Amino acid sequence: MADKATRQTEGGWNRMFLRMYTGAQTWWSDLRTRVQEEGGATAVEYALMIALIAAVIIVAVTFIGSSAESKFNEVGSAVNNT
Repeated sequence: MADKATRQTEGGWNRMFLRMYTGAQTWWSDLRTRVQEEGGATAVEYALMIALIAAVIIVAVTFIGSSAESKFNEVGSAVNNT
């Protein structure tokens, strides 16, 4: 009796792991297919993000540069007057 129960338990575990393995394989296959199909779109999206980030950096550096220039001029004038 115990032997039959052990076989049923082992069979249940085997089925569970088989379902998990099959599900993981299906998910991985679907993921690879989607990456291959959307490769060009992904590259375009990354290029747009990089361009946007570059534009934000340029604007930030320009703003910080003009702010820094005015501060340096202010400090230079203060030093010259003393």
